[in-house]
Amino acid sequence: AALNDGLRSQVSAALKEGRVTPAELCQRCLALIKSTKFLNAYITVAEETALKQAEESEERYKRGQPLGILDGIPIAVKDNFNTAGIETTCASNMLKGYISPYNATVVQKLLDQGAVLLGKTNLDEFAMGSGSTDGVFGPVRNPWSYSKQYKEKSVPKSHSEDEESNWVITGGSSGGSAAAVSSFTCFAALGSDTGGSTRNPAAHCGVVGLKPTYGLISRHGLIPLVNSMDVPGILTRCVDDAAVLLGSLAGHDPKDSTTIQDDFKPFELPNLTDVSKLSIGIPKEYHAPGLSSEILALWSKAADLFKNAGAKVVEVSLPHTRYSIVCYHVLCTAEVASNMARFDGLEYGHRSDMKDSTESMYAATRREGFNDVVRGRILSGNYFLLKQNYEKYFVKAQKVRRLIANDFVKVFRSGVDILLTPTTLSDAAPYTEFIQEDNRTRSAQDDILTQAANMAGLPAISVPTALSERGLPVGLQFIGRSFQEKQLLTVAKWFEKQVQFPVIQLEEVERHDSDVFQHQKSASFS
Repeated sequence: AALNDGLRSQVSAALKEGRVTPAELCQRCLALIKSTKFLNAYITVAEETALKQAEESEERYKRGQPLGILDGIPIAVKDNFNTAGIETTCASNMLKGYISPYNATVVQKLLDQGAVLLGKTNLDEFAMGSGSTDGVFGPVRNPWSYSKQYKEKSVPKSHSEDEESNWVITGGSSGGSAAAVSSFTCFAALGSDTGGSTRNPAAHCGVVGLKPTYGLISRHGLIPLVNSMDVPGILTRCVDDAAVLLGSLAGHDPKDSTTIQDDFKPFELPNLTDVSKLSIGIPKEYHAPGLSSEILALWSKAADLFKNAGAKVVEVSLPHTRYSIVCYHVLCTAEVASNMARFDGLEYGHRSDMKDSTESMYAATRREGFNDVVRGRILSGNYFLLKQNYEKYFVKAQKVRRLIANDFVKVFRSGVDILLTPTTLSDAAPYTEFIQEDNRTRSAQDDILTQAANMAGLPAISVPTALSERGLPVGLQFIGRSFQEKQLLTVAKWFEKQVQFPVIQLEEVERHDSDVFQHQKSASFS
């Protein structure tokens, strides 16, 4: 029964009182991972390690010396964070079989607090994508494809069409982590967020996705995509749990010079009762081409919710938003080209058997190790960085990035506390539809509402809001001021309470393992 409750209070209390043991929690989650294997959420399941960690946690509880709120709590980590002794692949042939000698700082912090690491989750290769469909281990399936809510609304186009071809994507690139949290196989998961890679799948999978302020959480040990925008992301089933994880992970890291120098004080979120002092900004530029009428209506409804509760709701303008996706493409590919240079077959990862020359070995290694998407971004990035193009593309994009960041500064200086926007243009697309377009087109469309927050380094959170007409989750995004996570999460928690997002009814899991599923009746653990 403790599995129904919140990390901060109920689960921690249940573990302390012995109503449930860390080993039982771990075993139930591992059983669910097996029964939901068809989702393809995990690349590696570290069963042996997890059970050993759970036993160690149990000993600490017996002695009455738990390490903290997270002691004994099962978590999952996206497979682009280094984990000592557990394979880190980035869903690429380039790193298949690679075992890191060290833990990423965020992983180490979780382990230091007694969290139980269940395994590594699936993603787009090197986190380049917005569907979690382009990794070498295959696409991740959205748990909501197998929910009662979706099945009741989706009518097969033909008798021959079954749920095998009717499943929808998770979004990406942290789709494995979002699916893992959504399907109850873990209490929380780490993702990464460069242009929306945590918030996008969170919205599609009906979970909370937090992208903290750039520099608040260490990137040490996160295999880089775009150093100036990458942030470790947090995926949980409720806002309170995201605050718990943030409190455990935030703060200075001597191994990452971009982290804040000050100590971070973990906070407990207050229950906001009065929103009359709040000013909520609605950026008109986020009414983007392709935004579904359903999401537009939901966005308006959410704005009215704040207005009716007494908050000041104002339309604001972020005029340079329309240039952001082009600017992001230039900066992203330029940094990708630089970051991917380390994968040359010499020090670690895949090495080709080509022995004609060092140059031919380099070329063959990279051709065999990277997929078309990664190779395409490397080529684009190197083009933008050519001597004759550097000023014209890269430097100009950096200037536009500054203008985009300044737009946010002006809006927040005008008295706006929080921005409210959609997270995605629509609900999750069926896999068969999604793969009709190439990765670059899809990413440009799917990142349009999320990547400006990365360019400005601002904190943003996607909160599950309602189900679409198709019975699939839709999320809305809140963007806050730099390092004002407490205010952002407090507002998000108030909103979460108002909307009462429904619990996923996972028939498939129930059928696979009804004994385990009966303990998992709540969508969030608070």
